Amino acid sequence: MIHPSAIVDPAAILAEDVSVGPFSIIGPDVEIGSGTTIGPHVVIKGPSRIGRENRIFQFASVGEDPQDKKYQGEITRLEIGDRNVIREYCTIHRGTAQDQSLTRIGSDNLLMAYTHVAHDCIIGDGVIMANGASLAGHVSVDSHAILGGFSLVHQFCRIGRHSFSGMGSVISRDIPPYVMVGGSPTKPRGINNVGMERRGYNAEAILQIKRAFKVIYKSRLKLEEAIENLAAMAEQSPEILPMLEFLQQSGRSIIR
Repeated sequence: MIHPSAIVDPAAILAEDVSVGPFSIIGPDVEIGSGTTIGPHVVIKGPSRIGRENRIFQFASVGEDPQDKKYQGEITRLEIGDRNVIREYCTIHRGTAQDQSLTRIGSDNLLMAYTHVAHDCIIGDGVIMANGASLAGHVSVDSHAILGGFSLVHQFCRIGRHSFSGMGSVISRDIPPYVMVGGSPTKPRGINNVGMERRGYNAEAILQIKRAFKVIYKSRLKLEEAIENLAAMAEQSPEILPMLEFLQQSGRSIIR
């Protein structure tokens, strides 16, 4: 159902059962999949592809031009998967030609009110961004990470899977998988036990990840030495592999 006051460009492609609320505006080159609900006063700009069964609440701005002075009107894209919840006043921008011209959000994510996803960000599946959490450009957030309210993430950072940032965290380096950060200044505080338990990690797997955390943060080893130790541990404990691979690939180094 499309409300009579909504403006939907004839070049937009909406599945038959998409619902569009009053005063929403959907531009050309927007595709929206079956079962998706668009609330009132939402603006969606293309090129954007939005999957199935998403819920976009009032006053969200989705697919707008990137806030980047280098942007000169190039054709860039936004891709959103399925079953995401995008709450009030959330802002999501398309990519830039200086990266892959793409901002991508996976499936089953919750983006709470006033969250911001800047240009060229890549978000996995099952991510939670609490109210006011903001990503600068080129940030990668791996699946099942949680960003607490008003967390701020510096450009080009990577947030590892199953990690957790406390409210008001200022994140200027990568956060490895499973690690909890918080405080002012933001520091590593331990591992995300509760999150891992909820995702089905057993006690032995969590124990091995705790041991890996101690190698990285408690052993006073240089990062290169910690990586060597983790490589040996991962031969017997595959749960550690995501941490090891993350450290090996980190571009901005890790929060420490």
